[in-house]
Amino acid sequence: WDDFTPYIYASEDQGKTWNNISANIPASPVNVILEDPENENLLFAGTDNGLYASFNRGESWEIFQSGMPNVAVHDLVIQPEAKHLLIGTHGRSIYKADISKLQMMTYETQQKELHVFKAENLKHNERWGNASSSWREPNTPGLDITFHTSKSGSYSAKIITSDDIVVSETEIAADKGLNILSYDVAFSKAGAKAFRSKNKMELKEAKNGKTYLPKGSYMVEIEGNGNTKKVEFEIE
Repeated sequence: WDDFTPYIYASEDQGKTWNNISANIPASPVNVILEDPENENLLFAGTDNGLYASFNRGESWEIFQSGMPNVAVHDLVIQPEAKHLLIGTHGRSIYKADISKLQMMTYETQQKELHVFKAENLKHNERWGNASSSWREPNTPGLDITFHTSKSGSYSAKIITSDDIVVSETEIAADKGLNILSYDVAFSKAGAKAFRSKNKMELKEAKNGKTYLPKGSYMVEIEGNGNTKKVEFEIE
């Protein structure tokens, strides 16, 4: 009937009373809403104008469209073990989003000026950077480090060994909110030189030209806007 008002209501008393939680969602029909199974404050809503997420149970919403076209979202399903949100769209196929870090977002986390989420451990592989045949691409590792900031700005990231050697470092132009640093688990040239000098260990360069970190414990240090946070990860 040409009414494009987003209607989303929630009840906390088994339907006796209802509250409007559509908040700042732009005018558009709402097709589907989903509550996260691990974080009850995390909601997803699919509208004819795209996908939205709320970290505060509908008090406010944010567009959740990075890497996805502006298209109607008709269905949402969460795969609980993989922690993936599957997004069914109108005519643009199915998209998948890793929401594991979103599930960890709390009110306390959002109030911090800088928060770095726990990094996953990796299994070392001697074939990193080396193709098993001329028909295959090299097997390459990767580590995504997610952090949340209260303000945008320039941040530095360092990967440090348990004996305080900086094996790699970079600068990040971080946005306010969630950011992802994708690390290739390799030494910088300066890092490899410092590591060899201190540990007297032979480091083999892979066929793709990179020298990958050996087994051990490492620290990720994110610094910016007067704040520094560290998290550990292991290469097992």
